[in-house]
This record gives sequence, C-alpha cells and structure tokens, in this order.
Amino acid sequence: MRHIILNFFLLFSGLCFAQETDIQLKNVSDTILNPKRTLKIADPIDGVKTMEKLFPGKLYHLEDKNTFVSWKCKTCKPSPFTDVNGTDGDQMFPYTDGVATRLLQNIDYADSKGNQFKFFIFNHSVYDADGLQTSRFTGGLIGIAKFAKNGNIWEMKSFQPAVAAFGSFAQSPRPKLVQIGEDQYALSLVHANGGAGGAYNGYLYLIAGFDGKYQPLMEVNYYNLTNSMSSDWSSTYSVATDNNKKFFRDIVITTTGLYKKAKGTEDDYELDLPEEITAMAKTKKQFNFVIEKRFSFSGKAYKSVGKSVVKFSNIK
Repeated sequence: MRHIILNFFLLFSGLCFAQETDIQLKNVSDTILNPKRTLKIADPIDGVKTMEKLFPGKLYHLEDKNTFVSWKCKTCKPSPFTDVNGTDGDQMFPYTDGVATRLLQNIDYADSKGNQFKFFIFNHSVYDADGLQTSRFTGGLIGIAKFAKNGNIWEMKSFQPAVAAFGSFAQSPRPKLVQIGEDQYALSLVHANGGAGGAYNGYLYLIAGFDGKYQPLMEVNYYNLTNSMSSDWSSTYSVATDNNKKFFRDIVITTTGLYKKAKGTEDDYELDLPEEITAMAKTKKQFNFVIEKRFSFSGKAYKSVGKSVVKFSNIK
C-alpha cells in the first residue's frame, strides 16, 4: 500500500510539473503593435504589470526569475527586423509560432529641468513550450517603451514593439543609458557571440531615437575579445563635450589590450584583429596596445572619423 501511495505521489508530482511548464499561448489583437498607442499608469509604475498592458498575453513566473508573457497574434503581419548575428537573416516579428516577452531592463533618468522618465526595454523570443530561450546564434529582439511622469501619472511618450535583435540564445544583453546631447539620451549595449570553445568578438551598439523611431545608429567592431587563449582586449566609451554639438555628440572609443601570437593548437588559433594592429602582429610575437578612435554622427549614423591614435608597449 505504501508503495502504491508513493508511486501515485510521484506520478501526480510529475503531472503537476509538466502542467507548470506546458506554456500556453493567449491570442491578442494586432492593435497592440501600433506605435501610436497611448497608455497612462498611476504612480508607482511596475515594469511587469506595464509589460502585461503592452503585450497582454498569459503571464508566467517560472524558476530562476523566468517571468514572461506568452502570446500569439493571428491577425498580425510579421515584419523583418535585423538580427546582428547575421546567421539566419532578419527575424520576422511577431513570430508565427508565438512570442515570449520578458522585461529586460528598467531605466530611470531625469533631464536638466528635473522631468522624470523611464525606459522599459523588452526582450522577445520565439514561443517555447517549456518557457526556454534557445538557439545559439539567434538574438533577443528588443522593444522599447518610454514613459514621462506628469504629477502622479506616468504617460507613454513613445512605443516601439521591436527594434533589432542582439546577443545569443534569444537573450539580448541589458542596455545602458548614455547621454549623447543636451537632454538627449540613447542606449548602449555590447553584443558578443562566437562558436563553441572559440573566441568571442564583441560589438558596441548605440540605439537612439532618430527619424521617428529608435534604431541602431552606431556599430563598433573589436570592442572586446573574450574566451581567447592568447590575446584579449576591452574597450570603454566616452561622449565628447569639446565640439559644441548640441545633439549627437562625438563618441570616443578607447581599446586596451594584449596581443600574443597564437601557438596554432586546437584551442589557440589566429584571430581576426583590429586593422590598427595587424601590421605589428605580422612581425612581432607579443605586445600591448591602446587604440583611440573617434566617431561622429554623419546625418544618418555614427561613422569613424580621423585617424586612430595607437600606442604600443612591451613589444617582443
């Protein structure tokens, strides 16, 4: 009898667990993707509850802080959005198999007049019955909602359900706030991906409002290098204040690193290098370097301007 009860308990527990992870899809109207939607929320504003209002799917709270809304839009016409991995081309959103939307980042800031704002950044991934995010070379597609506080009310000032996809395993890196002009703010993030066991080359992206929508306006390659057996480098960025530009000020990237010639083993192989150090790498086995590059807004995007300043040390 005891064995029967135990077996029934195990079976019942297994069924409950399966039910908890069998994620259902809730059909939503195509009106939720209208960038001209209006939304007002009383203070205090909650990120997850706001996400539910913008993407009113079925809410799940799974283990490891895996909170998301599961939804599908049968009447939506999918549109292409860039996935910076470039492996499978553009992402067609909303996904026809369904969508899982998560709150990726909640950013507070105030302008010079004391006005308060919030950025809610969302991460979209393809529906998974177990609530997982998969696919090594698929980025997390981000969406942006910006709110301004008026008294005790937060009012949505801009809404863009999808912008572009970054990162791996359908998970975008968390963006950071950066001021690029007079009361002008943008989002930066570092995208990195690579083959299993290989080096990861990082790219810096700057996402800003321009021409009526948020979009990537700057891409900087060789921003960092990780998971390499020999060389490594990392970068920082700063916004220039000496060019008297009111908006879209210049951005300076400083990259500091070590180059060490690969030994040609299975785990240590030649890398794709920044052009500023390729000549030195052809004749030297090891050196430290610092590269300073300046980027200026050209009217459509940030472009590298002038000649990079390069300093070498500990040359062998």
